[in-house]
Amino acid sequence: MKKNKPVASVKRTVTAGPHRQPLPLADSLPRRERTAAGTARFVAVTALLALILPPTVPAGESTSAAAAETGLHRFNIARQPLYSALGALAEQGGIQFVYTAEMVKGLTSPGVTGQFTIEEALKRILEGSGLGYRFSRSHTITLERKALPVSSGSNSGDTITLGKVTVSDTAEYDQNDPYNKDYAVSNATTATKTDTPIMETPVSIQMLPQQVLRDQQAIGLENVLKNISGVQQLWGGGNFYDSFILRGFPTLEHFRNGVRLPEHAIDLANVERVEVLKGPSAMLYGRIDPGGMISVVTKRPLATPYYSIQQQFGSYDLYRTTVDATGPLTDNGELAYRFNLSYLDAGSFRDAVNRDRIFIAPSLSWRPTEDTELNLSFEYRSENVPYDSGLPALNGRVIDVPISRNLNQPMRQDHIESKLVDFNWSHRFGEHWKIQNGVVAQVVDYEFRELPTAEFQTRFSPEDPFLRRGLYFEDFSRDMHTVYLNLTGEFETWGIRHKVLLGGDYYDKETNSKGFAAFAGTDEQRERFFTFVNVFDRSTLKPPIDLAAAEHLRKTAPNDFGFREESWYGLYFQDQITLWEKLHILGGGRHDWTRVKNAFSNQPIQDSDINIVNTEFFSPRVGIVYQPWSWLSIYGNFVESFGLNNGRSENNKPLDPETATNYEAGIKTEWFGGKLVSNLAYYHLTKENILTRKAVDVPILSTIGKARSQGIELDIAGEVYDGLSLIATYAYTDARITENNDGNEGNRLPNVPEHAASFWGKYTFQQNELRGLSLGTGVYLASARQADTGNTVTLPGYVRWDAYAAYTFNIGATRLTTQFNVNNILDKRYFFNGDAQLFGATANNNFPGEPLTFMGLVRLEY
Repeated sequence: MKKNKPVASVKRTVTAGPHRQPLPLADSLPRRERTAAGTARFVAVTALLALILPPTVPAGESTSAAAAETGLHRFNIARQPLYSALGALAEQGGIQFVYTAEMVKGLTSPGVTGQFTIEEALKRILEGSGLGYRFSRSHTITLERKALPVSSGSNSGDTITLGKVTVSDTAEYDQNDPYNKDYAVSNATTATKTDTPIMETPVSIQMLPQQVLRDQQAIGLENVLKNISGVQQLWGGGNFYDSFILRGFPTLEHFRNGVRLPEHAIDLANVERVEVLKGPSAMLYGRIDPGGMISVVTKRPLATPYYSIQQQFGSYDLYRTTVDATGPLTDNGELAYRFNLSYLDAGSFRDAVNRDRIFIAPSLSWRPTEDTELNLSFEYRSENVPYDSGLPALNGRVIDVPISRNLNQPMRQDHIESKLVDFNWSHRFGEHWKIQNGVVAQVVDYEFRELPTAEFQTRFSPEDPFLRRGLYFEDFSRDMHTVYLNLTGEFETWGIRHKVLLGGDYYDKETNSKGFAAFAGTDEQRERFFTFVNVFDRSTLKPPIDLAAAEHLRKTAPNDFGFREESWYGLYFQDQITLWEKLHILGGGRHDWTRVKNAFSNQPIQDSDINIVNTEFFSPRVGIVYQPWSWLSIYGNFVESFGLNNGRSENNKPLDPETATNYEAGIKTEWFGGKLVSNLAYYHLTKENILTRKAVDVPILSTIGKARSQGIELDIAGEVYDGLSLIATYAYTDARITENNDGNEGNRLPNVPEHAASFWGKYTFQQNELRGLSLGTGVYLASARQADTGNTVTLPGYVRWDAYAAYTFNIGATRLTTQFNVNNILDKRYFFNGDAQLFGATANNNFPGEPLTFMGLVRLEY
């Protein structure tokens, strides 16, 4: 446990005047105290004010008649949170306040309506708050807690004043505050499943808080993960789920509050922040891809009311409405709710690619005692979206046609419906022990109605420029259940501090599919349900396919059946040891017992068709952090893990899991009390049992493939000056195939640029005339990448330039934000991904990035 140090509560100022309007921004909102080390410039200003202000008088009394301005003002301030009522009073009265955020946290003002002097109105605003005031200058009012008499047991007749300034060495904001402007976060749970400062964690972890998501108008993960080094966007199954590459290796699964969600598309409407943990994570999370994991932290119910409605609109008929409402359901605040909703209706720069989505996420939180908390949340997503195959390649390059061209046959959209329930509870025993338990269940149903270009076609040429399209009508369902139990505790032995974790989890996922597919049909059916499209002019070789006949066959004579079930149990332990306040040692391990069942057939699946593979594996992890100063950490780690392998052998059996080993060393820094953080890492990662062909031109799989990824990553994020925030990243990645049967040893892994970098910066004006105006810009670049394992198709490098502007101001107690973003300002043509096929075909699915696009936004918050 980190040693407690004095805490400083720094005063914040709300200003108003002819050319200024008070904003309920981070500096004027209730939140945890800023720290002295992290807010040196704010402390210096406060100290200067203390020197020049007149001596304090008893709370509620003014220093002079002039200071208490006797003129009448008309006020119309409704009942609302005290901090926003003070902002409205400052605006309507032309005054400014100085107060600590903790003073007004959770307090409500009855408001004031009518004609009053400033002092009369202030008394009504503060009624019942327990706060007093003094006029520091004619237009500056300092709030204080009212003086209280010393207890009767004291021999003194004097009075004492509460709420004096104390000192702290870490900037600690409430990460759940809707108005939090931070670009840096100091603590994360993903890396250790404990609330541990990142500076004491021997792994590379980066986070994207809510303000970044807002500034970049993020709708999905692909809109923000470009701000993390070593992360590249992947194909995502043609629009159906989020997929990314981390440190050279793809991952199809993501995590929600630390719980695995397989092949899932994340709507950011109820996401508070995104956490990315680099390197293997199997010690805590079981079977997982070794490049790293992506976890979203969802918005929690708050005891302080907050309401927001936002409308986005943009190029290609994009419209998105989001609603966020939270607050207490009981007078004592024990029971709180949150409700998030988003509706998306959007076109695309790709022909016939339109989507609409409704997303609803209600949640409840109950705290019957200070030590006990229960949480229940639900998510519902219904989406219609077509399959997109991208563009094929010819002679080592993507074909030279407009990036809008969609070679699939337009037809009805595919449909996805997802329902998720999450219940968890926790209880703290004393100050040092805590138990957590949770259950998550998800049901997803897909309806695929597609006529896409064939992914496995190997060749076409200028003389024969036709790609095959094959009908695919399939119904697919997936059920997922997870149960977990964690016990965390802190204690000391012989002066050595321990933070321990003991836990276990169970995960089960079952998928079933049934439908009609042309590739699985008879010769006569293939003739009926295959067609060919000319990639250069979209002409076809035969009339459109009879879709009604295909739907009839799906119902009456399906020919493609699939079943797969994955289940595993895991037990894990971890000990975080602290020596001499500077040395932090992490050690732990996890043992997994897994079972995989699967079967694929042209006939309904029988029990005798199901193949079963059982596996056990132990995943250790050790790490060390040396922190010579509070702002510098030097770390290293060693991790072994095993992950998913979704293929099957020539006998239709599941294949052995992949294994991975990672070595990593790095340096972390934390400046300005945690407002600016950085991480520099070197890693060496190997992955074995990768799917590969048993021989060239033979589409039979085995697990003898091996690859290695090594590189350097740099991430910097935070505030470097009042109002100036930035994110800067760089990644050098050398990812290559080291063993397989294709003759591809030494080739670069697909879709991994050797060099990638990004920069995003914004400045929010602090001056009175421009206060509330924010301007930002960003540049994202990647070097050339290979689109397939044979390195026969190259995707050129690219540079993309984005920018944005926003203006925030108050209308009474309501905060209004208008914003405008421009992406790909120079309208550069680039491809972010080539869907490299396992069988070594020339990449026929290469996906273009968006051209010049515009997005506007209007948001009301109360």
